[in-house]
Amino acid sequence: MTLVDEHHHELAVKQVCAAVGVSRATWYRRRARAVERAHDVLAPVSDEIISTHARRSHPRRIPDTERDRILSVLCEERFMDQTPRGTFAALLSEGTYLCSVRSMYRILGESEAVRERRPLRSHECAPVPRLVARAPNQVWTWDITKLSGAFGGWYSLYVILDLYSRFVAGWRLAQSESGLPAAALVEETVARHGVARGALVVHSDRGAPMTSKPLSAMLAELGFERSHARPRTSNDNAFSESQFKTIKYGPMWPLTPMSFDQWNAWCPELFDWYNHRHHHEGLSHFTPHQVFTGAHTQLLGVRQQALDAAYARNPERFVKGRPVAQAVPPEVWINRPPSPSGGSPGAGPATEAPRTPPTTPELVHS
Repeated sequence: MTLVDEHHHELAVKQVCAAVGVSRATWYRRRARAVERAHDVLAPVSDEIISTHARRSHPRRIPDTERDRILSVLCEERFMDQTPRGTFAALLSEGTYLCSVRSMYRILGESEAVRERRPLRSHECAPVPRLVARAPNQVWTWDITKLSGAFGGWYSLYVILDLYSRFVAGWRLAQSESGLPAAALVEETVARHGVARGALVVHSDRGAPMTSKPLSAMLAELGFERSHARPRTSNDNAFSESQFKTIKYGPMWPLTPMSFDQWNAWCPELFDWYNHRHHHEGLSHFTPHQVFTGAHTQLLGVRQQALDAAYARNPERFVKGRPVAQAVPPEVWINRPPSPSGGSPGAGPATEAPRTPPTTPELVHS
C-alpha cells in the first residue's frame, strides 16, 4: 500500500498495483477512508490536502485552453440555436473538426450552457392524503378492478370499502369504467347505510371515474369530503388494493373466466364470504361484518373468557403469563403522520365522534 501511495502520481495505478500484487479496489477504498479522516481532522480542507488527493486527469482529456476555444465556437451566433449534433455536422461540412458530439455536450454542461428548450409544464406536488377512521362510516375507500370475460375482454368491478371495519359496503359490476355508475353506486350505498350529510370522507385514486364530474357533483351535493391518492402512488389506496388481492386469492374466486351475468350472480357469494366468513388479520381476526356492526365488542369478552378458562386449567402452558384477547385497533390511518414527541399523532380529516352503525347492514349491488 505504501509503494502504491508513493508512485501512483508518476505511474498508472493499475500498473503499480499489478506490480506489487495489490487489488486496485482495496487501494481506492483505503485512500477514500484516508481522505475522509483528513476532512474530519482539518475543516475546512486546505489547498494542500486537495492537491495531494486530487484525481489525476485522464491523458486523453482535452486541455482547458482548447476547451475554452470549443466553447466559444459553440456559443457563436450561428450555432447558439443549434444542437451539438447539428453544430458538429455543420463544422464537419466546412472541413473543421473540433471534438466529438459527446465532448461538446460535456463542455456545454460544465458551463451550464445547454438546457431543455421545450416549454415543459411543471405540476405542483400533490399533498399526502392523511385520513383516520375511529368508527364505521367515517372514511370510505374505493377502487375498480378488472374481471376477465368468458369471451374475451374485461368487466369493471366497483367496490366501496369501509376503512375502519374493511366491510364491503357496496359494489357494482359494469361493462366499462365511467363516472355515472360510480356516482350511482356511492349514492345508493350512502342511502342504504344511512350516512349523515357531511359526515363522510370518500378516498380513491385519481382514475377517470374517481375524478369525473358526475361523482364530484354528487359528493358536493351530499356535503362529503373527497380525498385522492398521489399520482403513481398505489400505497395511498393500499386498503382497497389489499382487499382485491384477498378476494382474488381466496377460496371463493372462480378458476375460469365467466360472462357478465355469471359474474353478476357470483359476486354476492364472493362478498358474503369476505364480509361474514373471512377473519381479517388487521382486525384481530374478527370478520368485517362483526366490526362494522359492533358485535366484536361482545365477542372479545367471549374470547377472553375462553382464554381465562384455558389458563386456569393449564397455567404452566402459558410461559408469558395470562393471555389477553387482542382487540380491534382503535383507529385506522391512511398515511399516519410522524409523531416527533413519540405520542399519539394528531387527528386527520375524519375526526367526528363515533356513531352507532346500522345493526343490519346490507350490501349495495346492482
